[in-house]
Amino acid sequence: MRILIAEDDFTSRTVLSGVLIKYRHAIVAKKNGADAWQAMQQPDAPQLAILDWMMPEMDGIEVCRRIRALKTDQPPYIIMLTAKGDKSDIIAGLEAGANDYLAKPFDPGELRARIKVGQNMVEMQAALAAKIEELRQAIDQIKTLRGIIPICANCKKIRDDQGYWNQLEVYVRDHTEADFSHSICPECINELYPQFTRTTAEDKQRAALTKSMISVRTEMQQ
Repeated sequence: MRILIAEDDFTSRTVLSGVLIKYRHAIVAKKNGADAWQAMQQPDAPQLAILDWMMPEMDGIEVCRRIRALKTDQPPYIIMLTAKGDKSDIIAGLEAGANDYLAKPFDPGELRARIKVGQNMVEMQAALAAKIEELRQAIDQIKTLRGIIPICANCKKIRDDQGYWNQLEVYVRDHTEADFSHSICPECINELYPQFTRTTAEDKQRAALTKSMISVRTEMQQ
């Protein structure tokens, strides 16, 4: 995982980098707040940042505020690194947008644990963002018919936006997710195939007559 370290003290920056490299993280190290802010504005900005509270040019609190002002669906996880132990200072850091804090001098085990929490959070955010994007694409692919649609009163063709007249099923197919299967309704069967309708009617009459004759014969036998 790529992690930004913003620390003006060379020794602290080196120790932090060494510990995180040992845990197989890629490090982007900056020695002041302005450089850290510049790095966090890049398209490939690290998704986790460790910001020292007191830095030249721009302190960690201001960097944190600016990062939180960026519009993104995957905000970075921010850990404030500070020698300040006062509760009001910790609250100020969290209110500025920090997710966590680490007191100096830090314990390597505690650093690793807090980084793990941040990494889990970043991974969950990435998974959620991927699901949201998948849902957005699915919604974009759904086609709906809206508004007033010009349709011929005689042949039922529909005029599209380019002025061409299309068969109803073609227009609906191109503007929705629907598929068609064709059949013939009873009214059209009567109109288009009257001989079939007559045959069917005659068959029904014959069947009814046969049933009636069988019933009469049965009664006479009794």
